[in-house]
Amino acid sequence: MPGTSGISRRALFAGSAAGGAGVLLPAGTATAAPKAKAAVSGASYRAAYHFTVPDQWKNDPQRPVWVDGEYHYYYLYNADYFTGVAGTAWRLATTRDLVSFTDRGVAVPKDTTPNGDLWSGSAVVDTGNTAGFGAGAVVVIVTMSPGGGTDRQEQFLYYSTDGGRTFTPHGTDPVLPNPGVADFRDPKVIRDEDRGRWVMALAENDKIGFYHSGDLKSWTYVGGFVHDGIGVLECPDLFRITAGDGTVKWVLGASANGKGSGLPNTYAYWTGSFDGSVFTADASDPQWLDHGWDWYAAVTFEKRDASGAVDATARYAIGWVNDWDYANTTPTIDCDGFNGTDSVVREVTLEKASDGTWYLASQPVAGLDSYVSRTVNLGDVAVDGTKLLDYTGISYEVTTEVTWSQLTGAGIQLRRSPDGGRHIDAGIYANYAFLNRRNTVNADTSGKWQESHTPFDPSAGTVKLRILVDRTSVEMFVDDGRHVHTSQVFPYLLDTRLALFTIGGGAVFRNTVVREFSV
Repeated sequence: MPGTSGISRRALFAGSAAGGAGVLLPAGTATAAPKAKAAVSGASYRAAYHFTVPDQWKNDPQRPVWVDGEYHYYYLYNADYFTGVAGTAWRLATTRDLVSFTDRGVAVPKDTTPNGDLWSGSAVVDTGNTAGFGAGAVVVIVTMSPGGGTDRQEQFLYYSTDGGRTFTPHGTDPVLPNPGVADFRDPKVIRDEDRGRWVMALAENDKIGFYHSGDLKSWTYVGGFVHDGIGVLECPDLFRITAGDGTVKWVLGASANGKGSGLPNTYAYWTGSFDGSVFTADASDPQWLDHGWDWYAAVTFEKRDASGAVDATARYAIGWVNDWDYANTTPTIDCDGFNGTDSVVREVTLEKASDGTWYLASQPVAGLDSYVSRTVNLGDVAVDGTKLLDYTGISYEVTTEVTWSQLTGAGIQLRRSPDGGRHIDAGIYANYAFLNRRNTVNADTSGKWQESHTPFDPSAGTVKLRILVDRTSVEMFVDDGRHVHTSQVFPYLLDTRLALFTIGGGAVFRNTVVREFSV
């Protein structure tokens, strides 16, 4: 999908350097020049354990690839964000554990050819030298729009012979020209080893087009998958995954906007079958890998062990914690000189529901366990009403299992203010689970996108909650992770309290544990 066209601040949170209460500034309000670092220790809005861009702007993640014993994570980056100059490059960070990342700078620059800046695409490792750049060359197929605008999107090729650190353009002509349509972007390329060819999934408005290639340089259209009603099917994804019982499913995914239909604006997916050319979905309506308001342009990628062996029963996923409705509205701009935060990496597995259907479940990557710096065991806590806990913090994980016999709702107040007036609520109510950011500062000035819902069966009498809280985000995993809610939030830095609550009865919050991370 396209990169940012520059900075356009519709509303900004401005807090004191010491973390005091701030205000929302209306559109057009002047703000101080961006700072590289906050002036006072502890006043930063930079996430403690989520990936953030070092400076300026980031948006779409690009699918990480395994090179020389580590993941290469590319993402869209604009070094000219603060000057208002449009366009993104591909910046690189490397990681071995998907928690700690090392910045490697820009790998594929923008505006080095007449075709301009780079949008989303995908990198592959050409182990078989099908493209002729050498065995093991890293090849990027990426959308560019010569002359600008959204009606000239075409696919171009760059290649690297130094392990994906720097790239060379393969001429200036597209490897897949635009056939005369407005939406023609975000190529996702996979290797079809069974048939000895490459397969591309491409965003084409309400269709995901499929293409074949033997050499990554020339592509042939073979068909497409169509679904309307949820906007442009951006940043498509296509992969095969094996369940614990040996069942194999193909998954077709895309970032899509279902807000108009009361659906998420995140990652929609279908389970089904794929014969190399045609994807057949198990059901017409998609499921969603995240139900919050801010998990966009997400990508999944192979799970590998230290030797590089692929685990067919799981994948990893990462998403951009933002939304184009308010993408430029963030206090990180002025406090820390950047705009761009990702979700934690998640491990995704294929699971079977009680009705026989298949779905993807998500949990935070296990590597987080290696970065625990503090554990606070609060034990079993009986609650009837609201109970303030003996804990304060800004960035942490809280886990608990709530049990009850008769109850209307229960949950946790996160980042609660000293007077109790501001907080983020996460939990269950009646027949749904929810994440509500209405009572804290957030970027949705429309007030429409404040509480996200997923189905919940109250007759179970229990629910497991695992919630990751960082300085500008909340990610809630419900029970086995079939349902996840991610939303961007900007609580005042003095809002550090934690409370439990029930509605219409009492409950016990069992094995309640808070963990902090140092990355």
